[in-house]
Amino acid sequence: QVQLVESGGGLVQAGGSLRLSCAASGRTFSSYAMGWFRQAPGKEREFVAAISGSGRSTNYADSVKGRFTISRDNAKNTVYLQMNSLKPEDTAVYSCAATPRWSYNENRYDYWGQGTQVIVSS
Repeated sequence: QVQLVESGGGLVQAGGSLRLSCAASGRTFSSYAMGWFRQAPGKEREFVAAISGSGRSTNYADSVKGRFTISRDNAKNTVYLQMNSLKPEDTAVYSCAATPRWSYNENRYDYWGQGTQVIVSS
């Protein structure tokens, strides 16, 4: 069982930055790949970024590539999402998730956090 708690969301102007954190419980954090997903009002949840258990592999949605960076600190059981050059279209609830497999498919993620709201004003 893995419990995930996100933090770091908020209101920011376009062009600004935010760093989201996701703290995980459990002693096997490094055995899970971690992902960030987001859901905007009226839209389906979409993949944002993923990182392997070791942190050596990452992948990003095209819409955030070059602006967002996913990282993890296995000693702290925490995964981060650094978001730079934010745009109004990045406004969404951001959720972290954990999977024992490497995947961008939300259906393969077994554990989810409650989400944190990010609002980017124009």
